[in-house]
Amino acid sequence: MDLSHDGARVIVTGGASNIGRGIVHGFAREGARILICDSDAEQGARVRDEAAQLGAQQAELLTLDLTTEGSGARAVGTAVQAWGGLDVLVNNAGWNVPGFLAEQTDRAMWQRTVEVNLFAAIDCTQEALGPMCEAGRGSIVFISSDAAFGAIRQGIYGTTKAGLISLARTTAREHGRHGVRSNVVCPGLVLPEDENAVGEQSLWAADRDAIFNEDQIEYVRKQTPLRRLTSPRDIADAVLWISSETAARQVTGQVVAVGGGSTMP
Repeated sequence: MDLSHDGARVIVTGGASNIGRGIVHGFAREGARILICDSDAEQGARVRDEAAQLGAQQAELLTLDLTTEGSGARAVGTAVQAWGGLDVLVNNAGWNVPGFLAEQTDRAMWQRTVEVNLFAAIDCTQEALGPMCEAGRGSIVFISSDAAFGAIRQGIYGTTKAGLISLARTTAREHGRHGVRSNVVCPGLVLPEDENAVGEQSLWAADRDAIFNEDQIEYVRKQTPLRRLTSPRDIADAVLWISSETAARQVTGQVVAVGGGSTMP
């Protein structure tokens, strides 16, 4: 099936590591023009080069902190200035510190989690709506999480990811008449594929066992109906489909869980 992403103008926030990297790779294979927005310049440059090798028509890197004021305008403005418009925005940037709710009392941590996971997506979405509505078409994809439906050690993170679902559906209802579609992809547990999959700033760059140790990973696997973990490419394939103006032209306001059945919203 032709997904019509050849030459598409795409922004992927948090595109340098793990899930974001997988999404960039997916659009690259389709021949899209991709702007990677990430705070990790070194890892972002690596993924930009990988995208070019995989077939991206163009791959650019914009190094910025999406929690700073004006970052959404800068990201969207860069794509519009370079390519004359924007077809797809993937709000993927995320940050997480797993922990039990009763123990996570650090307000600075709450604030950063909200800023990265929710406020950055609001900012980028508001900026993307202008050129998309003017063009009468566009697709916005929000990368949420299984944690949005409640998960142990994911209380603060899951709350922000649940907020993305509301944001996506509001966007779909308010801007469908302008030809803009807005959907959500909820990954299950996605581990980095290899040492090149994450940069030094990634959640996974430090002690991986502090995030998910082997016992916890095996527990997730056993609780998943398909009995396997989710890969970055699994998420990328879902994003490619749901953002396609041909394959998913009548799909908006929907939540697609890509976790082997770990959740079924």
